[in-house]
Amino acid sequence: MSFVIYLIGFAIFLGGVAWALITAGVAILYVAIASVILLGIGILTGVSRTRGKDPSS
Repeated sequence: MSFVIYLIGFAIFLGGVAWALITAGVAILYVAIASVILLGIGILTGVSRTRGKDPSS
């Protein structure tokens, strides 16, 4: 459940960054590339922060 909340928050952040880049006049291609990279970083960060600890260790 916390992973979903993390991704929702990150999606809002990503939308704000994309909006700011478009408003600043950055080309759509570069906005899309930056969004995909940030989405990947967000997923990796979300998984690492919300992953449960291994009970065997």
